[in-house]
Amino acid sequence: MKEELYKKCASYLEEKIGRISHSIQDLEAALTNESKSSAGDKYETSREMINIEIQKLSTQLQQFQQLQVTLEVAKRNGSSKTVKLGSLVKATNATYFICIPIGEVELDAKKIYVIGAGSPIAQA
Repeated sequence: MKEELYKKCASYLEEKIGRISHSIQDLEAALTNESKSSAGDKYETSREMINIEIQKLSTQLQQFQQLQVTLEVAKRNGSSKTVKLGSLVKATNATYFICIPIGEVELDAKKIYVIGAGSPIAQA
């Protein structure tokens, strides 16, 4: 079951990273194609807005890449009697997978909440 959860987490991250990378490429192309045919101030404002958006997306990309590292660390953690990164915890009313924060996942007709180690539930 944990292996399937790891695959779902990896798939989620790959999709997010792919989408962000594609958006960055589109913005960089727009930045390259931005012509100076319009008024100078408008041109500079447009370029700056594109640069700001690229910076935001680059930050998001770094965060998702860091989550990939966290996922790899979780995979390497073996089974244990204490709850830690990579643990599958069956509580009274829900099942939690302590890994990366992606939310609710359905696996074998069961709802599993995939949460980050820093979340309040994981800390408890």
